Amino acid sequence: MIHHCDMRFPGGRDKALTFSYDDGVKGDIHLLELFEKYGVKGTFNLNSGRFRPESGEYPAKMNRRLSESEAVALFADAPEAEVACHTLTHGFLNRMDTAAAMYETVEDRRRLEKLFGRIVRGMAYPFGTYNDGVVEVLRMAGIDYCRVVKSSLGFEIPKDWLRLQATCHHNHPQLMELADKFLTPISHYGGPAKLFYVWGHAYEFDDNDNWDVMENFLEKMAGHEDIWYATNGEIYAYCKAYESLVWSADMSRVHNPSAQDIWVSQNDKLLCIPAGQSVEAPVDWSL
Repeated sequence: MIHHCDMRFPGGRDKALTFSYDDGVKGDIHLLELFEKYGVKGTFNLNSGRFRPESGEYPAKMNRRLSESEAVALFADAPEAEVACHTLTHGFLNRMDTAAAMYETVEDRRRLEKLFGRIVRGMAYPFGTYNDGVVEVLRMAGIDYCRVVKSSLGFEIPKDWLRLQATCHHNHPQLMELADKFLTPISHYGGPAKLFYVWGHAYEFDDNDNWDVMENFLEKMAGHEDIWYATNGEIYAYCKAYESLVWSADMSRVHNPSAQDIWVSQNDKLLCIPAGQSVEAPVDWSL
């Protein structure tokens, strides 16, 4: 009989790494090149009403933003990238009435879905500002997860996905210290899965002349067999599928109603519950 078990990521991995970058800027081009080089994935939060004009004159502050055609060329077919919302015009949602906040969210989502031919369910709050009313607007607008700017400095699996905290910004002074801590193996006796979540804006690397920060971090974090490299959306979908598992009263049998295989662990022993199937737990799991 299983007394408890811990979620594991695909393949039985006990760790996941993801990134979240905002605004849709030219620096995303090099950032995505680094993601491809090191085999990691991230989510790019775009303002569909703030793309740089394709031609003609425009304010100088728009110069570092991607044009619509550049964004489509960059993200549409990139397996390393998920596209998510950042509102239509990057406004302060907490200062808007409900109708305006809903329009900023839904219209951004609608335009991005049309541009990229995929369903968009993620987001990051512009300026990191929100309140309970804004969170409810996002829920009604079909947003499943939305990142704030406050850092957790931890690796916990999120519980409130519409107030999603990252581990840290890429400029945080403890970035590499946190990386070393994250890479420490989980105890033989098990424990919760760990998520390392980094956020920022790609233009900051140019402004601070510190692309080496990301390159050094990726060199350390890439290529580990026990880490799942995934987008925000992939991690959200997997965690929700895990939560949908249905256990028998004595925890001896489990059914997976989702469309993806789910892995669990007890005392360093792994069990895969295939999509749409029910399985019996190994008899030695409680030993």
